[in-house]
Amino acid sequence: MTRKFSNRSNIGKLMLLIGILIAVPLVIVPFYPQDAGYILPFLLPSLGSITLGSILCFMRKREESTFEWRSSMQRSSLTVLFAWGWGVLVGAGPFVLGGQLTFAQALFEAVSGWTTTGLSVMDVSATPHIYLFHRSFMQFCGGLGFVMMMVMLVQDKQSMNLYNAEGHPDKLLPNLKKTAQTICLMYNAFLVIGTAAYVTAGMSLFDAVNHTMCSLSTGGFSTRLNSIGEYNSRTIELITIIQMLIGTTNFAVLLLLVKRKWKQVLKVSEVRFLFLVLLFTVPVTAFSLIKSLNMGIGEGFRRALFDVTSALSTTGYSSMSYTSWPPLAVAMLILTMLIGGGIGSTAGGLKLTRVYLILRTTLQNIRKRLSSPRNVETLYYFRAQGKTTIDSTLAMDTSGFVTTYFILYITGTLLLTQTADCSLTEAMFEFASALGTVGLSIGITSPATNTATLVVEMFGMILGRLEIFIVFIGFYSAGSLIKQSFEKMRHAYFSHIVKQ
Repeated sequence: MTRKFSNRSNIGKLMLLIGILIAVPLVIVPFYPQDAGYILPFLLPSLGSITLGSILCFMRKREESTFEWRSSMQRSSLTVLFAWGWGVLVGAGPFVLGGQLTFAQALFEAVSGWTTTGLSVMDVSATPHIYLFHRSFMQFCGGLGFVMMMVMLVQDKQSMNLYNAEGHPDKLLPNLKKTAQTICLMYNAFLVIGTAAYVTAGMSLFDAVNHTMCSLSTGGFSTRLNSIGEYNSRTIELITIIQMLIGTTNFAVLLLLVKRKWKQVLKVSEVRFLFLVLLFTVPVTAFSLIKSLNMGIGEGFRRALFDVTSALSTTGYSSMSYTSWPPLAVAMLILTMLIGGGIGSTAGGLKLTRVYLILRTTLQNIRKRLSSPRNVETLYYFRAQGKTTIDSTLAMDTSGFVTTYFILYITGTLLLTQTADCSLTEAMFEFASALGTVGLSIGITSPATNTATLVVEMFGMILGRLEIFIVFIGFYSAGSLIKQSFEKMRHAYFSHIVKQ
């Protein structure tokens, strides 16, 4: 069964939204008047996106066109892919127009921002405040997603398909619009609380707002050259750890926390697995640092707890350089970056639930081979919504995603060894960071990084943020659309020839 293509209104709304978001950093100009010269580089792409979006929204709608689609997922995937592509293009505009970055670097910074990755090619010590805020605000909004923010304001019959296509698996409330509004309300409440906590710990208000936006979105952009490590404050590190854990937690679980349903939270398999992973990786990393870098026990555990949490939550804040870290500690960071955060959170990576499901089904397979064929065991796990059976469809979808993820990871890693001329370990670390939308760097990504390396990392970040298959379906749908267009033109041409 085919469906008719009628999606112009949603594309227009998303373009309007992106245009408005690009203009938001202008609010800090009164506080930093020295940045007034950068108003135009923000206004031009913002007004351009708003104008084009308005034209699409107010043009007379055609309810049907001649383009037919096999599924609503294809149509929704193409819309989501367009929105993120347009967001990257418009988000890169201020960097280029303001003379901050080259076009390739600007695209990279925008991709890293919207996908909440945090890898950067900017020297933040010499970057104007308005651009520092622009980077952080992109990450804050990217954590929610363009569709999430659009649905919060308006909703139509295609909203649910778009919401799912952008990688939001859960509806917290029966009404989708109320779900989006509830998530946004929680997100902004955590922003206010986190900012106040940072200011109390000694951060400036500007730094506090930026770091809170980037820790809650598990983004990792910092206003300081040495990230959180530059503050050398245990209190600031503790606040950051809490916010990173909040950001990497499923929104549905966060709603349970807000409602103080502690018992239900502790039952969630993903939450238990999160702390189990930390319980294993933090001590291993700490002992490796203590042994190799001659750190004290307290210092070793402090560094390990912060950086492992940053990697597992896919935030990307760091407390120190990794160039001197021993191989075992680096391996722990790579492992946690690949695992990633919670499904339905702002985090990237394979996601904790998928890794948990793979381990459960693998163990069941081993037990099945060792036990009597008569034994029948039904697997299940706990989500925020309750007990859920692990059926064959879920197991197949999970294994398919994990397999695809590792194929992409291996491919990207090998490409980086060539484009960046680095060691295999360095490439494994950097591409795990890009594909997992983490933002930690072992030194490959910098203002001096070549364009080919940036392109490889950009593809990794986009695939990681949009959950791989949405990107594949979107490109396939675009190809189908182009093919149908050519077929229509060819048919019209031959019809004209026959008539003559």
